[in-house]
Amino acid sequence: MTSEPPGALVTLNGVEVGPTPLEVGFRFYGQYDLRLRKDGYEPLAAAPWAAAPWYDYPPLDFILLPIPIDTTVRWHYEMQPMSVEQDSRDALVERADEMRQAIQP
Repeated sequence: MTSEPPGALVTLNGVEVGPTPLEVGFRFYGQYDLRLRKDGYEPLAAAPWAAAPWYDYPPLDFILLPIPIDTTVRWHYEMQPMSVEQDSRDALVERADEMRQAIQP
């Protein structure tokens, strides 16, 4: 998986797996819940599919069973820079959280 800019933190199905670029082994074909975060950029959420290749459908999967085949799924995402308004809003929420924690007993 790659992203533009590189270094975005990847969360896959609720588990942080590391910064881009990275390779992650997968156990099933189907839809994944993908989240990307990087300071200064809008968070990105996607639901990409890892489609099964032609050789993984019956009866070919049974015929080719003894032959080890590696499957690679490539995803690339481009993140948008955070707008000034969103950045200001996030800073305001962060300050509010700090104030809330300061007044709690």
